Amino acid sequence: MKPLSISLLAMALAGASLLAAPVQAKSEPRTYAVETIQLDPVYPGDASIRLTMEQIMAHPDWLGRQAENEFWSADSQFIYYQRKREGSELRDWYRRSIHDSSRDNGEQVPLAELHQMGAANAVYSSDGRLQAYIFQGNLFVHDSESGAIRQLTRTQDAQRDPQFLTDGRLAYRTGWQYFAVDPQTGLTEQLFSIRTEDAPKAPAVPASYLAQEQHKLIDFIALQHRNQQERHQQEQTLKQQNPAMPPQSIYVGRNKHIVDASLSPQGNYLLVAVREQQSSNDRDIMPNYITPSGDIIAESVRARVHDFKPLPQELILVDLSDGKQQVLSYSRLPGYNEDVLKDVKAENARARGERYRSEKIIRDIGLMTDWYWTQSAMRWNAQGTEVAVMLKAFDNKDRWLATVDFANKRLVPQHRLHDPAWVNYAFNDFGWLPAGDTIYFLSEESGFSHLYTKQLDQRRPQKRTEGTFEVANPVLTRDGRFVYFKGNRNHPGQYDVFRLQLSNNSLQQVTQLPGAVDFQLSPDESRLLLRYSNNLKPHELYVTSAEPAAEVQRLTYTISDAFKALPLQAPKIVPVPSSHQADPIYSKLYLPENHGQGERHRAVIFNHGAGYLQNSDLGWSVYFREFLFHNLLAQHGYVVLDMDYRASKGYGRDWRTAIYRQMGTPEVEDLVDGVNWMVENAHVDRNRVGTYGGSYGGFMTFMAMFNEPELFRAGAALRPVSDWAYYNHPYTSNILNTPDIDPIAYERSSPIYFAEGLRYPLLISAPMVDRNVFFQDVVRLVQRFIELEIPHFETAIYPVEDHGYVQPSSWLDQYRRIFKLFEDNL
Repeated sequence: MKPLSISLLAMALAGASLLAAPVQAKSEPRTYAVETIQLDPVYPGDASIRLTMEQIMAHPDWLGRQAENEFWSADSQFIYYQRKREGSELRDWYRRSIHDSSRDNGEQVPLAELHQMGAANAVYSSDGRLQAYIFQGNLFVHDSESGAIRQLTRTQDAQRDPQFLTDGRLAYRTGWQYFAVDPQTGLTEQLFSIRTEDAPKAPAVPASYLAQEQHKLIDFIALQHRNQQERHQQEQTLKQQNPAMPPQSIYVGRNKHIVDASLSPQGNYLLVAVREQQSSNDRDIMPNYITPSGDIIAESVRARVHDFKPLPQELILVDLSDGKQQVLSYSRLPGYNEDVLKDVKAENARARGERYRSEKIIRDIGLMTDWYWTQSAMRWNAQGTEVAVMLKAFDNKDRWLATVDFANKRLVPQHRLHDPAWVNYAFNDFGWLPAGDTIYFLSEESGFSHLYTKQLDQRRPQKRTEGTFEVANPVLTRDGRFVYFKGNRNHPGQYDVFRLQLSNNSLQQVTQLPGAVDFQLSPDESRLLLRYSNNLKPHELYVTSAEPAAEVQRLTYTISDAFKALPLQAPKIVPVPSSHQADPIYSKLYLPENHGQGERHRAVIFNHGAGYLQNSDLGWSVYFREFLFHNLLAQHGYVVLDMDYRASKGYGRDWRTAIYRQMGTPEVEDLVDGVNWMVENAHVDRNRVGTYGGSYGGFMTFMAMFNEPELFRAGAALRPVSDWAYYNHPYTSNILNTPDIDPIAYERSSPIYFAEGLRYPLLISAPMVDRNVFFQDVVRLVQRFIELEIPHFETAIYPVEDHGYVQPSSWLDQYRRIFKLFEDNL
C-alpha cells in the first residue's frame, strides 16, 4: 500500500483524518484503513547539514526545553507549565492565556505569586465554584466567582489529600491526622487520627501462675489493679461523653504500615488498608565508587524478585460514629482461594521428578497500587453513600472491583478480571457516574482495553466501547453525559482524543492530529489542553474546543532553531508480516538516501526498552537520541528497523502476554522476521545486520545473539538484564511468576543460561550505580564468558551513571563505541 503523506501544516492544525478501523473478532488479524504511515519524509531543514555524534549526544537543552507539568487554571482561561532553565536543572513556572495568539511562551510567574496558580491535582466543590489545592505542603482555596484565594494552613507539616465533604467543609490530612476546615471562616477541627499502635486496654491480670496467685493472696496487689481498671474506664467514659475532649484515635495495631486510607465525603466512614512492616535486607546494597568523600559507599537498593516476599493487606472499615472497626474479609471475592498457578507448579514438579497435588490456598491480596497508577484504589461516589475498591492478587492473576455493604460490614464483588498470564498494570482506571449507583472502569477482558459501566444491582457490566484498539485515560464530565479518552482506533501508532456519549454509546473523534496526543479537560469542561508531538517534532502545548473537529491553537513555541535546521528523516511505520501470528509487527523504518541502488545495504535493528512500551508510533519518542542516531546511521548508508516486538504496548492483551513464561522467545522470533523482511523488501545484505538496545532491549540483544547466533553479526547490549532472578518483583513476577514457584520460566528466559551461543562481536555497556538493573548482572555474565573462554566481547563501564544516563560525555562515549562496532563489523 502506498505510504500516506501528511503535511506539516496539517500536523500543526487539524490534520488529515485517518479512517476508522473496522471491528474485528479477537481471533482475526487486526486490519486498519492505513497500514503503512509516513509523515512528510524529510523535515524542511538545511540539507547541507550532516549529523554529528557530538550534537546528538549533547545535553538535550539544545532541542529547546519543552513544557513540563502543565495544567489548567481554575477559571479555564490560562495554562500553567514549567520550563527548564537553559544550562541549569532548575525549572521556572510560566503562565499563558488561551486567548493569546502571539508566538511567545507566555509570562514567567514570579516566585511571590506561585501560591496563586492552583495545582494539577486540585479538587473542586460539587458546584465547581471552589478549587482546593496544596502549595508547598499548605492548603489553599480559590473562589472562581470572586477570584479570591485564601490560605487555610501555614505549617511545616505537609498537608495532603484535600477533599470536599458533603457539608461544604474541606477535609485534609497531615501524616495520618485528619482535619476539616470551613473554607469561608477558616475554622479547623481535627476529625481523628490513625495510629499504628494497639488500642489502650484495661489492665489485665497476667496469665502466669505466679501472677494469678499474687492477686489472690496479696490484697495490696488486687487493690492496685482495681484502681488502674477504674481509671481506665473513667478515661474512656470521659472521651465518650465530654465534647471538649480531643478527637478519637483509630488504632490499627503495632508493627503495621498504613498503605492508604480514604474518608467518606459524609465523614461517617473510613477505609484503611494496612500491612505488616517490611523488614530490611542488608543484602540489598550496591557499592558506589565515585563519591564526594572519596570513600566507597554501600547504597541501599530494591530487593530482587528472588528475595521479595509479598505482604498481604487488611482492609479495615471504621465507623466513625463509634470508632468500631471491621476487617473486610476477601472470602467473598470470586477465586480468592483458587490455586491459579497449579499448572505451573505441576510442570515444575514434573521437572523435579515429583507430583504436585493442587489444593485451595488463601491468596495474598491488597489494593491495586502498581505502575501507571495515578489514583486511589478506594473511590467514593459524590454522595458518600457508596465506595468502590480495586484489589489485586499478589500472584498477578486477578483484579477485583468490589463495593462495601455498610450494614453487614462486608465486601460485595462487582467485577473480576482474571488473566492466566498476568493482569496489566495499565488500564485500571475506574470511578462513579454522577447518580452514584453505577461504576465505570477499564478492562482488557475482550483482548483490548475498553470502557465498561455497571450498575450495582446488575449482574453483568455493560461494554461501552468496541474494537481492536486501546482505550486509555478516561475522563468523565460532571453531568455524566460524556467520557473523553485517548485511543488508537485508526491505527496502532496514531493516538487521538475521542468522546463517548453514554446515553447511546455514540463515539466521536475529537482531535485529528497525526502523531501522539495527551489531553486535560478544562475545569469548565469547554476545552482541551493538548500535549501533541510527532515523529519529527518534540511536544508542544495546544488548546482546542472539547467538540469534534474544532480548530487547534498552538500555545508554546519551544523547539530550537538548531533542531529545526536539521534535515531529519521521518521513519515509515510499516507492518512487517509475522511468521508466528496473524497480526503484523509494526516497525519504524529508516532508509538511506541511495536506497535500492548498488550493493545491498548494511542494517541495524533497534530493540526498545521497558518491554511493555510502544515506540513504533507517530509521536515523539522517549528515545530521541536513538531517533537522531538512526538518522545518522541512514546518512551513512544503513537501513534501520525499530520493531514493536511482541510484549509491546498498544496492540492488545494477546500481544502483551505472548512472552508469559518465555521472555526473549517471541521477541527474537519477531527479530528474525524483521531481518527476513529487510532482506526481501529493503535491499539489505543478510550478512551485514547488527542490533542494539538498552535495558529490556539489551536483554533482547543477548537473547538474539545467544539463541540465533547467525542472525546478527554484531550487537550492543546497554544496561542489560542477564538473569531475571536478580531483577525486581513488581515487573518480573508478572511475567515469570517467582523463582521459587517457576524456576523453569527463569531458566528459559535468562540470557546467562545461553551465553555459550555467542558467535559474533558483542559490546556490553554498563552503568555502575544502576538502581534498576544492577551492575551485578553484567559482572556475572562477564565471568561466565571468561569461564566459557569466549573472546569476542568487550565491556564499557560508566562509573557515575544510573539506569538513565545523564552526563553527555557518557552518552557520547557509549554511542561512539556502538557506531564503531557497526562500522568495524558490518
